[in-house]
Amino acid sequence: MPAAALKPKPLPTQSTAKRPVPLETPCAPVEKRPLPAGRPREWYLTHNRRLKAMRLAIALLDSGVYLPAQARNETIRRTAELIGVHPPSDTTCHMVRAFMRYNR
Repeated sequence: MPAAALKPKPLPTQSTAKRPVPLETPCAPVEKRPLPAGRPREWYLTHNRRLKAMRLAIALLDSGVYLPAQARNETIRRTAELIGVHPPSDTTCHMVRAFMRYNR
């Protein structure tokens, strides 16, 4: 019998990494372009919130957090501190979990 068959599989909510994976920062920042003018203020707020939530979701996935249930507000805020982003609000944390849920 192969050794892999005897080894128990980890639960789906556990990270399979043996130790924390260091986050890689991008080599060069992406060139910023101005947002289109003439939209309502709410559009700009939502747009920036989505960008922040997407950055955080990617960083969480890179660090081994794969399920929305693993991404508690404290975990998301700790990751934001690691990547140099302002602490997200509860709404942004909710959006991060939504990205992780719907992009599977």
